[in-house]
Amino acid sequence: MKIPRKELLNGFTLPVLSMGTWMIGGGATRDPECDEDLAVESIRSGIHAGITCIDTAEMYADGFTEQLIGRAIKNFSRHELQLISKVSPKNLRYSDVFQSVELSLERLQIDYLDVYLIHKPNPNIPIKETMRAMRDLREQGLIREIGVSNFSVATLLEAQQHLGFPIVLDQVHYNLVFREPEISGLLDYCRENDIFVMAWRPLEKGVLAADSPDIIKIFSDKYNRTPAQIVINWLISQDNVVTLSTMRSERNLRENLGAVGWSLEAADIEELRVAFPNQEKVSNREPLL
Repeated sequence: MKIPRKELLNGFTLPVLSMGTWMIGGGATRDPECDEDLAVESIRSGIHAGITCIDTAEMYADGFTEQLIGRAIKNFSRHELQLISKVSPKNLRYSDVFQSVELSLERLQIDYLDVYLIHKPNPNIPIKETMRAMRDLREQGLIREIGVSNFSVATLLEAQQHLGFPIVLDQVHYNLVFREPEISGLLDYCRENDIFVMAWRPLEKGVLAADSPDIIKIFSDKYNRTPAQIVINWLISQDNVVTLSTMRSERNLRENLGAVGWSLEAADIEELRVAFPNQEKVSNREPLL
């Protein structure tokens, strides 16, 4: 299937649903018992099904996840894929950023990244130094666009002031339970400044699909969609919001793809925003995601 894309005013586009790769190959370290062939095949299956954007990070399985992606994409057309990776908070010094991107490119077996993100702010390293490195990476063609992850409005503003071109996305924890981007003003800021919000953990580790409140069941019946599809569609039906999900099984892949290509009605989006139970104002985010 062809996954719909959203476009910023500056012309940059992303599919509404991308493939996340956290826990593919391991967590913070490589899983020695990982079935490498199965992991590679799960990524390939996603691409065959219509996935065009894959998100990863140098921290995922200590670089092993990037190696698996490199193997998976080897026989696919590079220009038809968007690849996103992230530099670790500990590597935000100028020379470290360059070393990190070069190692990521080597593991992925590619010449450039479509988007390169700062994984998380590091208050001990001046953001000006990091953004100078990111700017130079872009000018040298090693990355196409610059993004951030887990940035607030304040840190996003500070990062942006050190670039001569726009940051295209902020990757944050956002779903029907965790509403920090709404409450903090980040979502509004990104809409007003032509930046994508890429929501990670849209299903909250599957909880929102497996243990759905009555309001989700009502909309599942109305739209003849599964709870997971309602939850994902609530995100991607909103302006400037896209999402990503790790889809390691064929069942998860097919179900998540069923969340795209249609949209909840505006009134239903708002009802879910207001009436969904047990909302949290602050993310419980973990540093590696």
